[in-house]
Amino acid sequence: MKIKNLMLVGSIVISSIACTTAQQKNGNFGKILKGVLEEATTQSGALSENEVGMGIKEALVNGISNGADLAGKTDGYFLNPKIKIPLPPDIQRVEATLRKVGLGPQVDQFLLNLNRGAEDAAVQAKPIFISAIKSLTIKDAFNILRGEKNAATMFLKGSTSNELTTLFMPILEKSIAKTEATKYYTDLATRYNQIPFVQKINPDLKGFATQKAIDGLFIMVADEELKIRENPIARTTELLKRVFGSK
Repeated sequence: MKIKNLMLVGSIVISSIACTTAQQKNGNFGKILKGVLEEATTQSGALSENEVGMGIKEALVNGISNGADLAGKTDGYFLNPKIKIPLPPDIQRVEATLRKVGLGPQVDQFLLNLNRGAEDAAVQAKPIFISAIKSLTIKDAFNILRGEKNAATMFLKGSTSNELTTLFMPILEKSIAKTEATKYYTDLATRYNQIPFVQKINPDLKGFATQKAIDGLFIMVADEELKIRENPIARTTELLKRVFGSK
């Protein structure tokens, strides 16, 4: 019986591949994949709802753990152009002036310390993200499995961003204070604001730093999700192989 089911799934997939090129032109490729997965799952019993839910959660936990670990290493933010935190807009606006008045080294040190703060906070973010995954429903899991290459990451981002920001902000604030990024930023803002006739800059750093740090973590998680979806080697457990291999 299992052999017949496997042959049935194989014939469904082969049939879909044969019409892929034509259907892509009509924008229906996503519908084909959805239909293949539904038919294969229904007729072969290949995946239970529980397996899909557990597999998606495992993928998200792996993505968060790996992404946070990479971001949390020294230079994990600072030397990664995809997630490096830039100067805050207020500092960017006045950077040239700050360098002209001899504050270039302080600007550079602030930028380094800001990213060091994000690196310090990244690993501490893992429990917050993993806790958020527990809200995932079976319906969410199937939508993620059939969705775009970053569907799991986007679900997590869309459903937890506000809560994560609230929970993560004090961690990031403590980290940037520890690396003295806050001190450098306050000093730069204070000294610039003393220049006559300039538009004052806001010395509050934590909101900007928190958002950029979280954005960077989501980028890293999306990279890990893509690996699991596209690279069989990245599916490190039988459950991940079974769930994502079905697609």
